[in-house]
This record gives sequence, structure tokens and C-alpha cells, in this order.
Amino acid sequence: MKALWLDIGNTRLKYWITEHDQIIDSAAELHLQSPADLLLGLIQHFRGLDLDKIGISSVQDKKNNERIVQILELLDIPVTFAKVHAEYAGLKCGYDQIEQLGIDRWLQVLAVANKDDDLCVISCGTALTIDLTEGLQHLGGYILPNLYLQRDSLIQNTKGIKIPDVAFKELSPGRNTIDAVHHGIFLGLLSTIEKVLEQKPRNLVLTGGDAPLFARFLAKFHPQIENDLLLKGLQLYINRQN
Repeated sequence: MKALWLDIGNTRLKYWITEHDQIIDSAAELHLQSPADLLLGLIQHFRGLDLDKIGISSVQDKKNNERIVQILELLDIPVTFAKVHAEYAGLKCGYDQIEQLGIDRWLQVLAVANKDDDLCVISCGTALTIDLTEGLQHLGGYILPNLYLQRDSLIQNTKGIKIPDVAFKELSPGRNTIDAVHHGIFLGLLSTIEKVLEQKPRNLVLTGGDAPLFARFLAKFHPQIENDLLLKGLQLYINRQN
């Protein structure tokens, strides 16, 4: 069976093609606030793949999701949107109003939660999100601006500072403004994560593009890096529907 999996975020669309649960193709592109238009440009590519089903994680609003469905209906195969549930596959949502929890966070937790472990699941994406579990109980979490959002916000309001797109690699005190900004932001995020993990021992799971960078500085917590964690959660979700 061949399937298309879509992760439609606020600024980026990522897709995976799997055959017998093995990834055979994937790509990610910025959608410039118009994911439906980007999908329309990909339809011909998808048409030639002889797909059997489509699973979607989307943080878009109802209007955009309806447009996305209209375009995907051109493929004439079943389309399923993942949703946050009060309880699903044994995992209980910790939010008071479940519709406020982002589907991306829910699926990432769903992918790794189990009855025997307490977890701290961190996604190092556009936002840095932290979700905590005790067994199969999701406890809620934290959302912070990521490294680059914080840097760009500071630069916009700091006259005369032009900072190149360099990696955040050190925590030593900055001896110039560029290093002080980068090291300060990174130290702040790492300190937040450490504070959360000091509250109670938890297995640390990292995902997202900056996961290896954070793992390097959080080595004492023995982090587990999970690539394509949202995909794993989406597959689990859809397979439970069938």
C-alpha cells in the first residue's frame, strides 16, 4: 500500500510518500500562507504515484483546510485529517480545551507515549514546544519562540546590529554583540529545558531540525533524537482509524 502523508504547518508544507510504511520520497517547502496553491502545483506529481490513501496533519483554519480537501479530491482517494482527542490509543490529552492543542504536538506525543515511561517531548521547530507525559497521561507543556524568532525579534528592535545567519554553537559570554545575542538566546532556551527536566526525571525526546544542536548541550539527560516524529504519530493515528 502506498500512502501520502502531509504535515501542513503555519509556514511550511512537508510531505512523505511511503510504501509498506517505508519512506520512498519526501520534501518540504515554504507555502507562503497558501498551502492549497502549493498542493495544486504538486498534484501532477502525486497523480503519477498510484497512491491508496492520504493522511494529514494541518494547523490551518477551516477555510484553508476546505481548500486543501478540494484539491486533494482530484486524486480520488480517501483523505483523513488527524484530530486531537480527549483520549486516543490510550493517550489522554492534558489540555482543558482539547481543540487548543496543536495537532502537531499531539501527534508527536502520540508517537512515543507509553504506559511505562514519563517523557519530555521537545520539538525544535518554528516554535520550541515542550510536552510532558506521565505514562499515557499528557500533562500539557510549554511553547517558546525558537532560536531564530528570538534573534530576529531582537535585531528588529536593536539599531545598528546586523547579525549573520550563523549557528548557535557556544554558551561562553559573548565578547561582541553578535555572540552575546546568540549565546544569550541559546543559554536561555537550554536553561528552560533543564529547569523542566529537574522538576522530575523524564526521558528526553528531541525532534525537529535543531534537535542535534540541542542534544549536544543536553547530553547529561541522554536525549533520544527522533526524526520524522510527526510522521510516526500520523501513521499511528491513521492506522488506528482503519
